[in-house]
Amino acid sequence: MRAPGPSRRAVLLGSSVALLAACTSDRDPPPPPDPTSPQEATIFDLSLQEQHRYRPFELVAAGFEAGAGESPAAPFAAVELRLGPDTAQASAGLVSDDGDHVLVRWSARSSQVRLSVRRDGRTHVLRRRAVPSDGVVAIAFALCENQVTALVDTGEGWQPVLTERTKVAALVDLRRPEELGRLGYAWDGDGAEGRAGVFGMTGLRDPHLVQHADGTPYERDGRVYLTWTCAGLGFFQQAHWTVWSMDPAAPEEMRLEAQLFSRRDGLVLGDHAGQVVRDGDRWWVATSSWGDFTPGSIHVRHTVTTDDVLSGVHVLDTEPTSLPTEHGSWDPAYTRVDGTWHVGFVESPSQDPFDFHPALASTTADSWTDDLSRTAAADTLHQCEGPIIATVGASTWLLASDGDAHNYPVFNLEGRRVGRLDAPYPTNIPHPQLLEDPAGGWWMVTFDGTQYAEDVMGYGGHGDVVLLHST
Repeated sequence: MRAPGPSRRAVLLGSSVALLAACTSDRDPPPPPDPTSPQEATIFDLSLQEQHRYRPFELVAAGFEAGAGESPAAPFAAVELRLGPDTAQASAGLVSDDGDHVLVRWSARSSQVRLSVRRDGRTHVLRRRAVPSDGVVAIAFALCENQVTALVDTGEGWQPVLTERTKVAALVDLRRPEELGRLGYAWDGDGAEGRAGVFGMTGLRDPHLVQHADGTPYERDGRVYLTWTCAGLGFFQQAHWTVWSMDPAAPEEMRLEAQLFSRRDGLVLGDHAGQVVRDGDRWWVATSSWGDFTPGSIHVRHTVTTDDVLSGVHVLDTEPTSLPTEHGSWDPAYTRVDGTWHVGFVESPSQDPFDFHPALASTTADSWTDDLSRTAAADTLHQCEGPIIATVGASTWLLASDGDAHNYPVFNLEGRRVGRLDAPYPTNIPHPQLLEDPAGGWWMVTFDGTQYAEDVMGYGGHGDVVLLHST
């Protein structure tokens, strides 16, 4: 007979003395001594299992519709056009008073979808594709940053048929407010019905709980709030940031509440992957500069405002955050514990190829961005992101997601790796956002890497929302 192995708790707790800055692979850390108190081990008593999985998808975001002629606040916009039985041709997109435009056009006679941009009195047809007219019930225009996509619906949902960024950006930079402000939502087609507004999402990722400064969830009318990255039609630059509310009793019924964009360097961008924190009468907003990402440029940015960022559309002026690192950074997380701000973030020595790991800093200043000193960094990990600061029981932890080991490492606030969560690991690098369930137990809100129309759009249109609960 084989000798009994270590208990689940022992395996999950890991080594209580292994320093985060010097940790090895830690795929299955050695068992530690028994915890000194049951409260310290509460997080390791959680055994999480998947309960719900679903896919939020909208071209025009519900609750963020706009009328014909209105200008979008940011270059994330969509127009849906339902065709009538006698519609022979149709167009949808953005048009200026002097005739300049960015349009998707469809013709039943030619069985073609075309993407055209008109500038300075000249119309440029940038892309075209044959699409059989039989069965087409709707066409759509979608703008995500400078990438324009044409979609059709044949009765089985929206599918992209062509997309273009480089040629659009060469003619007009829609990230510039003065360019976008000249254009308004427009559509045309005999017997067709149009609908326009802020672009929604092809999936969600990077969940982060909206919290008070001490880490407790921010609530209104029994609903908690989370920020999510809305996957767009394209790569990182085509995604943007949003706020959703959720009833913990029905987490599969989230509701989109706010759209958050960044204004910097003369551009309006879809910076995303951050956290919103309520501190007194102000909102701290921290995000990552994915909106104009190129290798070597990625960094954390922040602002503070008294505007209600949990409702409506906001274009926020942000500034770089002085994190104690010489490398690229993203995924900020920050919580004040006993007068000290603890700040988690991803530190990335390289983005070509990608190499990244979680890091910790702290400050006793009034602002979480001032006088930060470095605590530790897990620099032996290379595909680990999504830091979440979570209080479970009497202890506060830094959680992360290790794409190489396919688990969720747990660190204490001194930077020591103490184990990992007992939870299944979906595809991609799912972030381990924990949320206490008032009915008992804990939720983990995360995502996976399921793509949308990757054959046309390429990587970036993920993922499914995945909800786990402790058993």
